[in-house]
Amino acid sequence: MGCCGSSFLKEPGSDDKDHRPHHQRRNSYTASANHHRAQPSNGTDHLAGGAGGAGAGGGGVGSAGFILEFSLADLRSATNNFSSDFIVSESGEKAPNVVYKGRLQNQNNRRWIAVKKFTKLAWPDPKQFAEEAKGVGKLRHKRLANLIGYCCDGDERLLVAEYMPNDTLAKHLFHWENETIQWDMRLRVALYIAEALDYCSNEGRPLYHDLNAYRVLFDENGDPRLSCFGLMKNSRDGKSYSTNLAYTPPEYLRNGRVTPESVIFSFGTVLLDLLSGKHIPPTHALEMIRGKNILLLMDSHLEGDFSIEEATLVLDLASRCLQYEPRERPNTKDLVATLAPLQNKPDVPSHVMLGIPKHEEAPPTPPHPLSPMGDACSRMDLTAIHQILVTTHYKDDEGTNELSFQEWTQQIRDMLEARKRGDLAFRDKDFRTAIDCYSQFIDVGTMVSPTVFARRSLCHLMCDQPDAALRDAMQAQCVYPEWSTAFYMQAVALAKLDMHKDAADMLHEASALEEKRQRGGKGS
Repeated sequence: MGCCGSSFLKEPGSDDKDHRPHHQRRNSYTASANHHRAQPSNGTDHLAGGAGGAGAGGGGVGSAGFILEFSLADLRSATNNFSSDFIVSESGEKAPNVVYKGRLQNQNNRRWIAVKKFTKLAWPDPKQFAEEAKGVGKLRHKRLANLIGYCCDGDERLLVAEYMPNDTLAKHLFHWENETIQWDMRLRVALYIAEALDYCSNEGRPLYHDLNAYRVLFDENGDPRLSCFGLMKNSRDGKSYSTNLAYTPPEYLRNGRVTPESVIFSFGTVLLDLLSGKHIPPTHALEMIRGKNILLLMDSHLEGDFSIEEATLVLDLASRCLQYEPRERPNTKDLVATLAPLQNKPDVPSHVMLGIPKHEEAPPTPPHPLSPMGDACSRMDLTAIHQILVTTHYKDDEGTNELSFQEWTQQIRDMLEARKRGDLAFRDKDFRTAIDCYSQFIDVGTMVSPTVFARRSLCHLMCDQPDAALRDAMQAQCVYPEWSTAFYMQAVALAKLDMHKDAADMLHEASALEEKRQRGGKGS
């Protein structure tokens, strides 16, 4: 699939002629690297889809967002024409935004997806819908069920996200009568969702609409993730809460606006759900809290198998989240700082704690034996990857830049000198110096080199900065959409980020591109 383009996507405006060399062309859903400067990365940013992160205010090769535009035909095929048998959740009559599961039918991509279908009335302007989706699509984190695409086709408005196969927190807490979530797993859920909210806040998207237990999903490993759908309003008029008004933040009832503090209030209601195993209105729960009757509040299905001290700390945090005055509530960093020390079983897999089988799907089989680069990436052998990139040099950059004589005389000398210093440092395995030099080359923006992005990506991996490595590999793909090395580097970065399913998909696509090249197409 890739993070910038895919063979199963429609290409708006594809009838227009483009006389540039094949690997200089840009699909309409990717930003042109020739007209944007990439932001230098210090490697400490959280994982994000665009250069500089979602809150960086644009710039960067991927400033439009690494998000795919699907055709309606693809999504109809994936969901069996939006069959009712594929519905996994839906909202009320006033906002009938239905969520389907589906499976892509492309020969190179058979991944499962979740598709949220909006009405045209909710988002009448397709451009506004697309821009909102692109903003959400910049976010990438292992605590999120990430958005991977959207569709605007006629009256249809759809979002496409990673599919989580193990149901919602609400179903596990409220509807599974014969099983219960053990206490340590509830603490993990609380921390992971706090980490997701903190990441979104750090990336400039602190608003989450209608946060509740139905927005918390369990992936194939049983790990809790926050649905990305809540990062986008249910409609362009800003209506954000479809649940019972008893659970909505008081300030939303006063002015109809969601603020970062409103999200904290909603997180407090999720903490109450985790404590009680029931969906208790906050006012009723606060009365219990004031009465210090914590045992009355706790889920009876736990049968006392929990720490009173830990439960008291979580209850205190919930009480702070549910304060009437928004300014008295904690922020997302406070949530993480409070919940992180309570994790007692960090080495026990989530699926074991949930008591469910691990949902495993065989990784796609490469269409042919892996190349040396593919083999090195599949083994995450960074030393072998380094040697291959040194040997390959810049042969894949041929034809990617056409400079006027004026541009050459004014800028190119210093820029090439910076790249040369980076190459020497890269060869000598001085990866931090290489990052600095390659960043100087990239920041000038006159020349765009996919190889430089790939090399800087490996440097970030060598420096244990997989988030920055993934961004650079994505940008290499944007410069050269069918370059298998860009996909291979994304696969290694995703694996380092414990996103192994996505890494396997990326390896498969890179191998398919190599096979295409062997058949006569360009793309290595």
